[in-house]
Amino acid sequence: MISPLELDFYAVCTYAAGLAGNLFAFVLFVSPIPTFRRIVRNQSTESFSGLPYIYALLNCLVCFWYGLPCVTHGVILVATVNSVGAVVQLFYIILFIVYAPSVKKLKMSGLLVAVFAIFGVVVYISLVLLDPVTRQRFVGYLSVASLISMFASPLFIIIPNGIGTMLGAVQLSLYAYYSKSDTEDGLPLLTSY
Repeated sequence: MISPLELDFYAVCTYAAGLAGNLFAFVLFVSPIPTFRRIVRNQSTESFSGLPYIYALLNCLVCFWYGLPCVTHGVILVATVNSVGAVVQLFYIILFIVYAPSVKKLKMSGLLVAVFAIFGVVVYISLVLLDPVTRQRFVGYLSVASLISMFASPLFIIIPNGIGTMLGAVQLSLYAYYSKSDTEDGLPLLTSY
């Protein structure tokens, strides 16, 4: 049996971990400030992409929804930090739209509308079509999927480049090996007619 002292220690540790997570998440949310200072100073988005802020907004909205008591009990810190994150990301997106060229403004505005539409569909499905247990599981899986897609998206750029680098090294080593070998009669390896 668990003693009240052990239960209290667990609750204190859980709360402390939640506060630390909120602090780290807040630092993550404000980390693009130097980028947006540059955008405002130059009055141009230059070659910056607005997609990370769109992904982050969707992620914050889904995680915010997950942290509300109507979905999951006892994780209000998840809702508080992600509500702050959603406001910060929305501010970044608005700044991006203000200083972007016309084509980017239209694209980012459309993506912003899409984010709110997707979030609205998630809220509708989870409230109207699902019972509380299934709702928590559904929104929880969406939270995990959005977190993975947001933080793993740079890997989809790195992995093909890494594979390309390895294949390029293999190609260069094959070229170096076969370019040194003597061909019979001095004829090229391939001829075209």
